[in-house]
Amino acid sequence: MDVRAARPDDAEDLRTAVSRAREETVFDDIGAPLLDVSAAGVREAAAEAEWSFLMEHDEEGPVGLAIAHPDPDGTEAELLALWVHPNRAGEGVAAELLARVGSALADRGVKTLRATVPSDRPSAEEFFSAHGFAPRGTRAR
Repeated sequence: MDVRAARPDDAEDLRTAVSRAREETVFDDIGAPLLDVSAAGVREAAAEAEWSFLMEHDEEGPVGLAIAHPDPDGTEAELLALWVHPNRAGEGVAAELLARVGSALADRGVKTLRATVPSDRPSAEEFFSAHGFAPRGTRAR
């Protein structure tokens, strides 16, 4: 499998992969619909994202996607989506995509990558913790 920068012309292949997984949208890390997986929606997301990576399998096509976007000051970025085809869960696809995003961010001088993980998703908390993420406190206004 190969990880590469996503391109707008990946839209149809990604839409097909998500459809094979019987998912109508690619969900972001808090479970809210993020990416319209129509060909136009995927094309738009790939074109607008600062960092967008796709993992492909020679025979299966896309099996994972990661999208991150920098904050205006450029010192931090938000992981907007990390999707892995259910048939490839547990095979290191998410870890490889996350590493690729992290490397691209570091090359651009971004020091911090954030991901929002709900407390009712312990497996997601474990994944991000194992990959160097730490909980951030929140403040009530």
